[in-house]
Amino acid sequence: MQVVVCNQVGSLDQLVVEDRPSPDLYPTCVRIAVTACGVNYVDALFVQGKYQIKPPTPFIPGMEIVGRVTEVAGDVAGINVGDRVFANIGLGGYVSEAVVAANRVVVLPESLTDGQAATFMQSYLTGWFALVERARVESGKWLLVLGGGGGVGLAAVDLGHALGLRVIAVASTDEKRALATARGADAVIDSTLSANEIKEQAKQISGGGVDYIYDPVGGEVGETCLRALTDDGQYLVIGFVAGIPLLPANQVLLRNRRITGVDWGAWAMKNPELNNANLAKVLLLIENGKLSPVEPVTYPLRDAARALTDIQARKIAGKVALIP
Repeated sequence: MQVVVCNQVGSLDQLVVEDRPSPDLYPTCVRIAVTACGVNYVDALFVQGKYQIKPPTPFIPGMEIVGRVTEVAGDVAGINVGDRVFANIGLGGYVSEAVVAANRVVVLPESLTDGQAATFMQSYLTGWFALVERARVESGKWLLVLGGGGGVGLAAVDLGHALGLRVIAVASTDEKRALATARGADAVIDSTLSANEIKEQAKQISGGGVDYIYDPVGGEVGETCLRALTDDGQYLVIGFVAGIPLLPANQVLLRNRRITGVDWGAWAMKNPELNNANLAKVLLLIENGKLSPVEPVTYPLRDAARALTDIQARKIAGKVALIP
């Protein structure tokens, strides 16, 4: 089997591809011939040593895989050889073959391609956790999505539309804005404008202010767009692609605004049953055509470093998958 290995944290170009023996099949597990590996922005942070969790080296990046079951342990029920499945494995996803605990495996609906299935979970479950569990959004209200052309932002646009919100997506290119519009954005804003112009356009489009901000970007645009919130508006802290924003506390106080942290990964680890229930709800919406995960841009497994570099440079509209 082939694996992408980080032997030393630092530069992305230090990633190497190695040939390794197939892993043993343990009790309660299944073997998967991987057909697509999801690639996420956080994977690059792991490799660079910039994430709050720092696994010991060497390690294999990646957390989302899709493939066909080729072998099933004798004590596993409900999963069969030949099933097309998805698994979130925490770390170790950039591989051509994996042995995974059966309780982490989900048999996929035909409504998802391999690429969609390998790239939807982190983005969509983060969005579901943020909008439903943390913000408890109300239909008909305005949602401003920063980074609305990337994978995380597009999922929020799609989910916001499905939940009955009126969505404004902020994205940098015509292609990214078109993807957001196709997933239900009511309006789009060019993210290459100044932060103040983005804020003012959001206020104008929403008729005075938005009710929720979904922010995986941070930086100056996050700091400034806090002021686009209406009274009792809620700012959802998702990530810091552009740096950690310095949110002015006076702007929170003056309009009774709220700031809410969203750490889906840590919550999911502590609440696996609730997370599985959320996954089932999202999959049902996908099966019913209410949600439409984007088809990812694909790279060969050997080009993992280039894929991560392109994500960090914001060259990609939507999501990315590696193909073994």
